[in-house]
Amino acid sequence: MTVDLKSGEKMNRKFSFIRRYLCSSVLGVLIFFLSPLTAGSFSIPEKLVYDLTWTGVKAGTATLEINNDKDLLKIISTARSADWVSVFYTVEDRIESKLSRTRTTSIVGLPQNYRIKTREGRHRRDNEVIFDIEKRKAFFINHIDGKKKNADIEENTFDPLSCLYYVRTLKIETGKSVFVNIFDSKKMWNVEVQVLRKEKIETPLGSFDTVVIKPLMKSEGIFNRKGDMYIWLTDDEKHVPVKMQTKVAVGSITATLVSGTY
Repeated sequence: MTVDLKSGEKMNRKFSFIRRYLCSSVLGVLIFFLSPLTAGSFSIPEKLVYDLTWTGVKAGTATLEINNDKDLLKIISTARSADWVSVFYTVEDRIESKLSRTRTTSIVGLPQNYRIKTREGRHRRDNEVIFDIEKRKAFFINHIDGKKKNADIEENTFDPLSCLYYVRTLKIETGKSVFVNIFDSKKMWNVEVQVLRKEKIETPLGSFDTVVIKPLMKSEGIFNRKGDMYIWLTDDEKHVPVKMQTKVAVGSITATLVSGTY
Protein backbone atom coordinates (compact mmCIF):
# COMPACT_ATOMS: atom_id res chain seq x y z
CA MET A 1 0.00 0.00 0.00
CA THR A 2 1.34 3.47 -0.91
CA VAL A 3 0.47 6.25 1.51
CA ASP A 4 1.06 9.96 0.99
CA LEU A 5 2.78 11.19 4.16
CA LYS A 6 0.75 14.41 4.39
CA SER A 7 -2.51 12.56 3.90
CA GLY A 8 -1.30 9.84 6.23
CA GLU A 9 -0.58 12.38 8.96
CA LYS A 10 -4.10 13.80 8.63
CA MET A 11 -5.60 10.33 8.74
CA ASN A 12 -3.61 9.44 11.81
CA ARG A 13 -4.76 12.54 13.65
CA LYS A 14 -8.24 11.16 13.06
CA PHE A 15 -7.11 7.68 14.13
CA SER A 16 -5.52 9.17 17.24
CA PHE A 17 -8.81 10.86 18.09
CA ILE A 18 -10.89 7.68 17.88
CA ARG A 19 -8.13 5.84 19.75
CA ARG A 20 -8.35 8.31 22.59
CA TYR A 21 -12.11 8.22 22.37
CA LEU A 22 -12.18 4.45 22.61
CA CYS A 23 -9.53 3.94 25.23
CA SER A 24 -10.16 6.70 27.61
CA SER A 25 -13.17 7.54 26.66
CA VAL A 26 -14.06 5.51 23.85
CA LEU A 27 -15.01 4.75 25.75
CA GLY A 28 -15.37 7.24 28.59
CA VAL A 29 -18.37 8.66 26.84
CA LEU A 30 -20.51 5.71 27.81
CA ILE A 31 -20.40 6.81 31.41
CA PHE A 32 -23.07 9.27 31.09
CA PHE A 33 -26.18 7.22 31.76
CA LEU A 34 -26.63 7.71 35.45
CA SER A 35 -29.85 6.12 36.66
CA PRO A 36 -31.15 5.17 40.09
CA LEU A 37 -31.84 1.62 38.89
CA THR A 38 -29.19 -0.97 38.16
CA ALA A 39 -29.70 -3.17 35.12
CA GLY A 40 -27.48 -6.21 35.35
CA SER A 41 -23.83 -7.03 35.54
CA PHE A 42 -20.92 -8.19 33.42
CA SER A 43 -18.23 -10.77 33.94
CA ILE A 44 -15.03 -10.06 35.84
CA PRO A 45 -12.45 -10.71 34.52
CA GLU A 46 -13.46 -9.45 31.08
CA LYS A 47 -11.47 -8.54 27.96
CA LEU A 48 -12.72 -6.77 24.82
CA VAL A 49 -10.66 -6.46 21.62
CA TYR A 50 -11.46 -3.91 18.90
CA ASP A 51 -10.32 -3.26 15.35
CA LEU A 52 -9.95 0.43 14.49
CA THR A 53 -10.65 1.17 10.82
CA TRP A 54 -10.63 4.29 8.67
CA THR A 55 -12.76 4.16 5.53
CA GLY A 56 -12.66 0.37 5.74
CA VAL A 57 -8.87 0.06 6.21
CA LYS A 58 -7.56 -1.33 9.49
CA ALA A 59 -5.52 1.32 11.31
CA GLY A 60 -4.97 -0.29 14.69
CA THR A 61 -6.20 -2.39 17.60
CA ALA A 62 -7.52 -1.47 21.03
CA THR A 63 -8.34 -3.53 24.12
CA LEU A 64 -10.33 -3.04 27.30
CA GLU A 65 -9.91 -5.24 30.37
CA ILE A 66 -11.29 -5.32 33.88
CA ASN A 67 -9.87 -7.55 36.63
CA ASN A 68 -9.97 -8.00 40.38
CA ASP A 69 -6.84 -6.64 42.08
CA LYS A 70 -7.06 -7.66 45.74
CA ASP A 71 -9.56 -5.26 47.32
CA LEU A 72 -9.62 -3.04 44.20
CA LEU A 73 -10.85 -3.28 40.64
CA LYS A 74 -8.35 -2.51 37.88
CA ILE A 75 -9.32 -1.42 34.37
CA ILE A 76 -6.68 -1.41 31.64
CA SER A 77 -7.03 0.04 28.17
CA THR A 78 -4.38 -0.26 25.46
CA ALA A 79 -4.10 0.87 21.86
CA ARG A 80 -1.53 0.22 19.15
CA SER A 81 -1.33 1.38 15.57
CA ALA A 82 -1.16 -1.14 12.73
CA ASP A 83 2.28 -1.85 11.25
CA TRP A 84 1.63 0.15 8.08
CA VAL A 85 0.50 3.15 10.15
CA SER A 86 3.45 2.89 12.54
CA VAL A 87 5.88 3.44 9.66
CA PHE A 88 5.05 7.15 9.74
CA TYR A 89 2.92 7.62 12.90
CA THR A 90 3.33 5.26 15.86
CA VAL A 91 0.59 4.98 18.45
CA GLU A 92 1.25 3.09 21.71
CA ASP A 93 -1.09 3.97 24.56
CA ARG A 94 -1.90 2.51 27.95
CA ILE A 95 -4.49 3.72 30.44
CA GLU A 96 -5.21 2.32 33.91
CA SER A 97 -7.98 3.08 36.37
CA LYS A 98 -8.08 1.69 39.91
CA LEU A 99 -11.40 1.65 41.73
CA SER A 100 -12.23 1.26 45.39
CA ARG A 101 -15.33 -0.83 45.89
CA THR A 102 -18.42 0.89 47.25
CA ARG A 103 -21.42 -0.23 49.26
CA THR A 104 -23.82 0.71 46.49
CA THR A 105 -25.59 -1.77 44.21
CA SER A 106 -23.26 -0.88 41.34
CA ILE A 107 -20.66 -3.54 40.49
CA VAL A 108 -17.98 -0.90 40.01
CA GLY A 109 -16.69 1.46 42.63
CA LEU A 110 -15.43 5.02 42.55
CA PRO A 111 -12.07 6.03 41.06
CA GLN A 112 -9.03 6.08 43.27
CA ASN A 113 -6.26 6.49 40.71
CA TYR A 114 -6.22 7.17 36.98
CA ARG A 115 -3.12 7.20 34.77
CA ILE A 116 -2.78 7.73 31.03
CA LYS A 117 0.53 7.17 29.20
CA THR A 118 0.50 7.77 25.45
CA ARG A 119 2.91 7.87 22.57
CA GLU A 120 1.43 9.30 19.38
CA GLY A 121 3.97 10.20 16.75
CA ARG A 122 6.41 12.61 18.39
CA HIS A 123 3.97 13.48 21.15
CA ARG A 124 4.18 11.96 24.63
CA ARG A 125 1.78 12.21 27.55
CA ASP A 126 2.02 10.84 31.08
CA ASN A 127 -0.72 12.20 33.32
CA GLU A 128 -2.11 10.92 36.60
CA VAL A 129 -5.13 11.85 38.70
CA ILE A 130 -5.45 10.87 42.36
CA PHE A 131 -9.04 11.04 43.62
CA ASP A 132 -10.16 11.82 47.16
CA ILE A 133 -13.85 11.05 46.90
CA GLU A 134 -14.67 11.83 50.54
CA LYS A 135 -13.15 15.32 50.35
CA ARG A 136 -14.34 15.79 46.75
CA LYS A 137 -10.89 16.63 45.50
CA ALA A 138 -8.76 15.51 42.55
CA PHE A 139 -4.98 15.92 42.37
CA PHE A 140 -3.62 16.13 38.81
CA ILE A 141 0.04 15.38 38.02
CA ASN A 142 1.83 15.81 34.70
CA HIS A 143 4.78 13.41 35.02
CA ILE A 144 6.55 14.89 31.99
CA ASP A 145 6.73 18.60 32.88
CA GLY A 146 6.13 18.22 36.62
CA LYS A 147 3.05 20.46 36.71
CA LYS A 148 0.46 19.73 39.39
CA LYS A 149 -3.04 20.97 40.13
CA ASN A 150 -5.72 20.46 42.77
CA ALA A 151 -9.34 20.61 41.71
CA ASP A 152 -12.76 20.31 43.28
CA ILE A 153 -14.97 17.48 42.05
CA GLU A 154 -18.62 16.62 42.43
CA GLU A 155 -20.21 13.65 44.16
CA ASN A 156 -20.07 10.45 42.07
CA THR A 157 -17.34 11.80 39.79
CA PHE A 158 -15.64 9.29 37.51
CA ASP A 159 -12.53 9.24 35.37
CA PRO A 160 -12.95 8.79 31.59
CA LEU A 161 -12.31 5.04 31.70
CA SER A 162 -14.06 3.73 34.81
CA CYS A 163 -17.32 5.38 33.84
CA LEU A 164 -17.77 2.98 30.95
CA TYR A 165 -18.05 0.08 33.35
CA TYR A 166 -20.37 1.95 35.66
CA VAL A 167 -22.86 2.72 32.92
CA ARG A 168 -23.03 -0.91 31.91
CA THR A 169 -24.73 -1.70 35.21
CA LEU A 170 -27.47 0.88 34.60
CA LYS A 171 -30.78 0.93 32.79
CA ILE A 172 -30.86 2.92 29.54
CA GLU A 173 -34.09 4.47 28.27
CA THR A 174 -34.50 5.44 24.62
CA GLY A 175 -35.37 9.08 24.00
CA LYS A 176 -33.99 10.50 27.23
CA SER A 177 -30.83 12.56 27.69
CA VAL A 178 -28.75 12.48 30.84
CA PHE A 179 -26.23 15.01 32.13
CA VAL A 180 -23.23 13.60 34.03
CA ASN A 181 -20.05 15.02 35.56
CA ILE A 182 -16.61 13.68 34.69
CA PHE A 183 -13.14 14.86 35.66
CA ASP A 184 -10.91 15.09 32.58
CA SER A 185 -8.20 17.43 31.30
CA LYS A 186 -7.85 18.98 34.78
CA LYS A 187 -11.50 20.07 34.76
CA MET A 188 -15.01 18.97 35.63
CA TRP A 189 -17.27 18.54 32.64
CA ASN A 190 -21.02 18.22 32.47
CA VAL A 191 -21.90 16.23 29.35
CA GLU A 192 -25.19 15.36 27.70
CA VAL A 193 -25.62 11.92 26.18
CA GLN A 194 -28.60 11.26 23.96
CA VAL A 195 -30.11 7.76 23.80
CA LEU A 196 -31.26 7.69 20.21
CA ARG A 197 -32.76 4.37 19.16
CA LYS A 198 -32.56 0.60 19.10
CA GLU A 199 -30.88 -1.03 16.11
CA LYS A 200 -29.80 -4.48 14.97
CA ILE A 201 -26.28 -4.54 13.52
CA GLU A 202 -23.96 -7.09 11.91
CA THR A 203 -20.38 -7.49 13.15
CA PRO A 204 -17.56 -10.03 12.67
CA LEU A 205 -18.91 -11.72 15.80
CA GLY A 206 -22.46 -11.95 14.43
CA SER A 207 -25.61 -9.86 14.75
CA PHE A 208 -26.47 -7.84 17.86
CA ASP A 209 -29.55 -6.02 19.08
CA THR A 210 -28.18 -2.67 20.25
CA VAL A 211 -29.05 0.70 21.72
CA VAL A 212 -27.46 3.65 19.89
CA ILE A 213 -26.22 6.60 21.91
CA LYS A 214 -24.75 9.96 20.94
CA PRO A 215 -22.55 11.94 23.37
CA LEU A 216 -22.45 15.72 22.95
CA MET A 217 -18.84 16.49 23.80
CA LYS A 218 -17.52 19.68 25.37
CA SER A 219 -14.13 18.78 26.80
CA GLU A 220 -10.97 20.16 25.21
CA GLY A 221 -8.92 17.07 25.97
CA ILE A 222 -9.62 13.51 24.97
CA PHE A 223 -13.22 14.49 24.33
CA ASN A 224 -12.34 17.08 21.69
CA ARG A 225 -15.12 16.54 19.17
CA LYS A 226 -14.25 16.52 15.46
CA GLY A 227 -17.63 15.21 14.32
CA ASP A 228 -20.74 13.45 15.51
CA MET A 229 -20.04 10.28 17.47
CA TYR A 230 -22.24 7.22 17.91
CA ILE A 231 -21.90 4.16 20.15
CA TRP A 232 -23.74 0.85 19.88
CA LEU A 233 -24.33 -1.00 23.19
CA THR A 234 -25.83 -4.48 23.28
CA ASP A 235 -29.47 -4.28 24.30
CA ASP A 236 -29.15 -6.65 27.25
CA GLU A 237 -27.93 -6.66 30.83
CA LYS A 238 -24.24 -6.55 29.89
CA HIS A 239 -24.42 -3.46 27.64
CA VAL A 240 -21.27 -4.47 25.77
CA PRO A 241 -19.95 -1.67 23.49
CA VAL A 242 -19.76 -3.56 20.20
CA LYS A 243 -19.27 -0.60 17.85
CA MET A 244 -18.24 3.06 17.96
CA GLN A 245 -18.06 5.50 15.07
CA THR A 246 -17.17 9.12 14.39
CA LYS A 247 -17.50 11.07 11.15
CA VAL A 248 -14.41 12.87 9.86
CA ALA A 249 -13.63 15.16 6.94
CA VAL A 250 -13.20 12.14 4.66
CA GLY A 251 -15.25 9.08 5.55
CA SER A 252 -15.49 7.83 9.11
CA ILE A 253 -13.51 5.99 11.77
CA THR A 254 -15.01 2.90 13.37
CA ALA A 255 -14.10 0.77 16.37
CA THR A 256 -15.60 -2.72 16.09
CA LEU A 257 -15.52 -5.52 18.64
CA VAL A 258 -13.78 -8.53 17.08
CA SER A 259 -12.99 -10.84 19.99
CA GLY A 260 -12.81 -11.17 23.74
CA THR A 261 -14.23 -12.86 26.81
CA TYR A 262 -17.40 -11.30 28.15
